[in-house]
Amino acid sequence: MSNHRHAPSQTHYDVIIIGAGASGLYCALTAGRRGRRVLVLDHANKAGKKILMSGGGRCNFTNYVVEPEHFIGANPHFCKSALSRYPSWEFIGMVEAHKIPYHEREHGQLFCDDSAQDILTMLLDECTAAGVQVRLNTQIEAVQTFQQQTPARFQLTTSKVLNKKDVASDIKPSQAHYSCESLVVATGGLSIPTMGATGLGYELAQQFGHTLIATDASLVPFTFTDKTGELIRALAGISLPVIASNERIAFKLPVLFTHRGLSGPAMLQLSNYWQTGEIISINLLPDTDVTALLLDRKKSHPKQLIRTVLADSTDNALPKKLLAALQTHLWDDIKDTELANIKDERLIELGTTLNGWRLKPSGTEGYRTAEVTRGGIKTDEVSSKTMQSNLQDGLYFIGEVLDVTGWLGGYNFQWAWASGFVCGEVV
Repeated sequence: MSNHRHAPSQTHYDVIIIGAGASGLYCALTAGRRGRRVLVLDHANKAGKKILMSGGGRCNFTNYVVEPEHFIGANPHFCKSALSRYPSWEFIGMVEAHKIPYHEREHGQLFCDDSAQDILTMLLDECTAAGVQVRLNTQIEAVQTFQQQTPARFQLTTSKVLNKKDVASDIKPSQAHYSCESLVVATGGLSIPTMGATGLGYELAQQFGHTLIATDASLVPFTFTDKTGELIRALAGISLPVIASNERIAFKLPVLFTHRGLSGPAMLQLSNYWQTGEIISINLLPDTDVTALLLDRKKSHPKQLIRTVLADSTDNALPKKLLAALQTHLWDDIKDTELANIKDERLIELGTTLNGWRLKPSGTEGYRTAEVTRGGIKTDEVSSKTMQSNLQDGLYFIGEVLDVTGWLGGYNFQWAWASGFVCGEVV
């Protein structure tokens, strides 16, 4: 085996996009259709890995109703321009043109009938039709700017990602050099590192003087220690509709008890708005005023027990296993006491708790299972119309790497398509 490095090859493109995910591929096909020579580079062995695993493998590719308030970030206005110029029906039109069957679930969410692979195949086919080249297994070693004024603003040094066999044979990775006028960073965030997420996009942004808004795992389940953690673990598998809230926002959606903590749409949505150390509140019976119910029953059925009232007369009765666990946790001392013999204050206190169970998560499951990364490149330093850096001509940021985070329900994909589109129109 020869150990010498191959002579680097030099190739020029109009546009180089780092990241073959949702935003990168959409930007590539948009720019390619304009006749631009486009190269997409990614260190993964497969394009669009997160697309494939999204929505339980069915890809919740957008939503019928997309509003700026479905997104968070330090500058809540930043997302408005791109979202208004590329509404969700544009993407739906492409899906329909490719004859991909899809269906609507609750809250306007759109999913593939068959597989997320349909969406990825569509994007790759559109890229091929537009003459886009996609190179995988390619590591970015360095990005530099040219000093002299030429059409080429950036030079990239890359190396091939070696497989285990090459590493065992002590093969040195071959290097290549590329130059381009427009460089688009579409590297995503830090969520799901097993899919190959890295901090490369943030490093490149900082290299060119950009500020980062602190990043955090988001759209992620909560974890609990202490007695609450034990209680939750014992109820793993139970799901019920609740209102989950904190001081900033409330969501009426299902919660799921797991062996690690609380998950389900209610918890994932709330995690976008949660900071470490904060208390969250869960209304376990969102359609019932439990205090009024207990006091009313004390008058009309004084011999009843609390558990009987909660088991048979609420609009969405609590699952038996959950009711038994809550009884042990909250009113064990009066579980066999008739309502007539329980003070009103105690019933009011219990009603208040069931309509607003206050819990303090110890944390979240972190990037390992997070669907998205909150925070990222500060949007005040990027054009909301073109996604170009205000600090470096020809440098663009799109998708999740920016400080724009969508709700659960297809919003992060819609941001990927929209930011990729407005960037692809100008690069």
